[in-house]
Amino acid sequence: MPTADDVIDQPARVQLETFLDEHRTALNACLDGLSEQQARARLVASKTTLLGLVKHATFVEKVWFAEAVTACSREQLGIEAGPDESFDLTEHDTITTVRQAHQDACEASRRAAALLDLDDVVHGNRRGPLPMRWVYLHVLRELAQHCGHADILREQLLHERADD
Repeated sequence: MPTADDVIDQPARVQLETFLDEHRTALNACLDGLSEQQARARLVASKTTLLGLVKHATFVEKVWFAEAVTACSREQLGIEAGPDESFDLTEHDTITTVRQAHQDACEASRRAAALLDLDDVVHGNRRGPLPMRWVYLHVLRELAQHCGHADILREQLLHERADD
């Protein structure tokens, strides 16, 4: 997989996809070496956990690259009605299942986006018609924010483990 430094002279599409993939990988990797209990640990007042962040990122991929591109409803896509619910963990959610769902969603996103140019307009988002370029930028912004959240939560967990 190319890195951001590898694509400096590449077209915008290649740059956006590379940055997205770096953030997708980083967020998925926040679960590396953690126990199921650590991945589910609530260290802040919100529903945010490391496992929940990766599950939410799966929701983000489906909202922006499935719902927005195909105009299928969230119900048709089998995803939560809103982002807050996408952090909810069930007893069936494990590091393995959540990671796999995230990787599958990312691959589906790549396939959906490959059919469109950056200036093509998608019509399935609640905001109304949006250019694919905006979709890429929005998802990149959201993933970057969640990678920051994950870094802080992981640091807290690893510090706690080091103290034990």
